[in-house]
Amino acid sequence: MLGEYNLLRIDRILDQGAYLVDDEENDVLLPNKYMAENAQVDDEIEVFVYNDSEDRLIATNLTPKFTLNEFAFLQVKDVNRFGAFLDWGLEKEILVPFSEQNQRMEIDRWYIVRLLLDEKTNRLVASNKLHKFIETDFISVEIGEEVDLLVFERTDLGYKVIVNNVHQGLIYANEIFKELNVGETLSGFVKNIREDGKIDISIQKQGYQNVEPNAMKILEILKEKEGFLPLTDKSQPEDIYSQLEMSKKTFKKAIGGLYKRKLIRFTEEGIYLL
Repeated sequence: MLGEYNLLRIDRILDQGAYLVDDEENDVLLPNKYMAENAQVDDEIEVFVYNDSEDRLIATNLTPKFTLNEFAFLQVKDVNRFGAFLDWGLEKEILVPFSEQNQRMEIDRWYIVRLLLDEKTNRLVASNKLHKFIETDFISVEIGEEVDLLVFERTDLGYKVIVNNVHQGLIYANEIFKELNVGETLSGFVKNIREDGKIDISIQKQGYQNVEPNAMKILEILKEKEGFLPLTDKSQPEDIYSQLEMSKKTFKKAIGGLYKRKLIRFTEEGIYLL
């Protein structure tokens, strides 16, 4: 229940709000400010359950930026003797204790953290020590599978990403044709699974693998332009350069390779993405 969305039944309505129960009759308060005006006993509603400022269980219809065992990119709002407090979309900020910080967090800075349950205190807290949550022994994804990614570090090789909130992946710099930022979420595809349990990721579908950089650039621009570019092999060199920043010779070689891979088609008006 704690740290997750729950489908609960309204058991009773009192002055302070509605008490919701699960199948085992465990109850939690939904304060009046989160209740619908027409709420009635026996209604079923979906709520998020967390700890209030007095560490009591409380339900809300607000949407947190992450749930239990997920990662998110959050901003520090306060630091005191207990640790750093980050904005996660709810009224009470989430605590990152000093013991769960890689380095001392600073107010207004942003960090990747994971939401977890402190079993000793039965409270939700967050951790910035990402690597201890990365699974490398049991790989739950397959080559070619589409996955959710969270960028958490830039390196000389490329960008490290968290894959499906479970694994670590890498998008190689020479396969990226747009700027990525730490904290950015995007989709990608499993390209390779290494012996150390780390994963090579492509942000292109597998059919786009091994496309040379200029061809990849054309694909990216086609996507941005809703799948059409008004250029052909008869276009003027200056028109090609103004739109793609490449020579006509380079352009013709790139689109030839894309055509052979059946990734584009030609018309008299221009190029269409398949």
